[in-house]
Amino acid sequence: MDGSAPEGKTGTVNRPHGAHRKMTEAHAVTEAHAHAAPTGFIRKYIFSLDHKVIGIQYYFLALVAVFVGMFLSLLMRIHLVYPGVNLPLVGEIKPETYLTLLTMHGTIMVFFVLTTAPQSGFGNYFLPIQIGAPDMAFPVLNMLSFWTTFLSFMVMLAAFFVEGGAPLSGWTQYPPLSAIPSAGPGQGLGMDLWIISIALFCGASLMGALNFITTVLDMRAKGMTMMRMPLTCWAWFVTAILALLAFGVLLAGGILLLLDRNAGTSFFVPGGLVVNGQLIKHQGGSPLLWQHLFWFFGHPEVYIAILPGMGVASQLLSTFSRKPIFGYKAMVYAIMAIGGLGFLVWGHHMFMSGMDPRSAFAFSVMTMAIGVPSAIKTFNWLGTIWRGRVRFATPMLFAVGFVSLFVSGGLSGPFLAQPQLDNYLHDTYYVVAHFHLIMGVAAIFGIFAGTYYWFPKMFGRMMNTTLGQAHFWFTFIGTYAIFMPMHYLGMAGHPRRYAQLDVVQFLHPLIPVQKFITYAAFITIAAQFLFVFNFFWSMWKGKKAEINPWEATTLEWTVPSPPPHDNFDGKTPVVHHGPYEYSVPGAAKDYTMQTEEAAVPAH
Repeated sequence: MDGSAPEGKTGTVNRPHGAHRKMTEAHAVTEAHAHAAPTGFIRKYIFSLDHKVIGIQYYFLALVAVFVGMFLSLLMRIHLVYPGVNLPLVGEIKPETYLTLLTMHGTIMVFFVLTTAPQSGFGNYFLPIQIGAPDMAFPVLNMLSFWTTFLSFMVMLAAFFVEGGAPLSGWTQYPPLSAIPSAGPGQGLGMDLWIISIALFCGASLMGALNFITTVLDMRAKGMTMMRMPLTCWAWFVTAILALLAFGVLLAGGILLLLDRNAGTSFFVPGGLVVNGQLIKHQGGSPLLWQHLFWFFGHPEVYIAILPGMGVASQLLSTFSRKPIFGYKAMVYAIMAIGGLGFLVWGHHMFMSGMDPRSAFAFSVMTMAIGVPSAIKTFNWLGTIWRGRVRFATPMLFAVGFVSLFVSGGLSGPFLAQPQLDNYLHDTYYVVAHFHLIMGVAAIFGIFAGTYYWFPKMFGRMMNTTLGQAHFWFTFIGTYAIFMPMHYLGMAGHPRRYAQLDVVQFLHPLIPVQKFITYAAFITIAAQFLFVFNFFWSMWKGKKAEINPWEATTLEWTVPSPPPHDNFDGKTPVVHHGPYEYSVPGAAKDYTMQTEEAAVPAH
């Protein structure tokens, strides 16, 4: 921290007035979070103030959400290849029902899985421990953030059960379809519930972002400078900044959309609109305004989902290659660059909207530019693995899988960054393949990698290696079998969002590809039950874990498994090293913990 004595020395340090004030403020923040260990069940496990319990609550919420989302995608895949089948409890899936499934699948996966598990789940649990703090800066705000997210999820699920059902206007909810209650089934109360749910989620995310940023800036242990933080902490920190700036815009847009629907305003509804033979009494609104607001949030959201996975991959590739991360500072600056440039590229989602070609060119250039920091990270990951003594433990497999999927999905991005190519590919399965690989499944692999890596610390037991590796190979091969053929569907002109393939003649030759994708999806989804069994069985019956089973260097591996209430049992750690001191020449072991006193030259 600022004003501390040099390492290895003691004595009085004369601090300037500003430094003294900063230390006083930091101490005040630390005192504000302090709370005694709870004794009752409700305070300990339900309305807990402990960041570790809250992190696990977020994780289990995301686990429930991902299976809801997978079930909806399974229904869509079944309908595409067996359009007339009557399913138990579901019946026949009509085209409007298909659009509802599509809308809710995208919404639940993006918000309640990809945003929730990597940042709010793992971030809440491990950020304070990795920087040497006893808790998050604002524990009560942390608890409120989780329960607001939980309420948001319940409101979203309630949309299925109201009159008319859930909305069908896609997870992007473009007006005027989303702004007119009479526009179709699900566009009434179900659509209102969707907006309210997302507004609640935005509020929860803003609370969480403030907590993360304050914790990183004010609660690091002595010696834990910003450039000694693990890359996971940098990823969570930058992600929190993105969330703070992006979710407020989506919240504002959602409020305006709700007013258009219920208060007679015309922010997004143009004049002269006729729906179901009736003239809509609105005038002067702009549907494109919603697109600008939504995608100003939406593209940073891509990095809100993927940056924590990048941090986890960096952590694991270094740990299991037994080498320092290649180019630590370059990795930090690349994370910052990705976060900054992420706010300058939203227009590439709108090339088909009639955008001025000069604006399209500017967005195209910025979109290509954001590939530079991503490439830096990718080559640094490869440099980390190169000539390392790689240990192919299950977490390492998923980290390598993350890099593979991120690169494979990213390679299709430059094509979509060209306005003329995007005009052809935009509304096809090519885009579905692109964003599922680079944002969806890559982030999921980051979640799996983090789960297998940190499970021993969270629950004190090891997950089964055989089941874990079987889960990896089924999921890795299945993911490519599902999404790589979608690129070819897109290049063949197969539109996305079509529910009835058998009634469109030019799509008939592509139905066998859809069947192959569906069968691959069946196998891949079934493989996820290997993970669920392994997870819950290992919680109770798994082999007991050592304090540091992976021989890692960061602070979470210096405390018992699971960690005590205040993480460090009242003893604040002192940090002497960076987070990736592996294979240091002259060291007795091939790893040096961050808390070990400097006895050998650091990298």
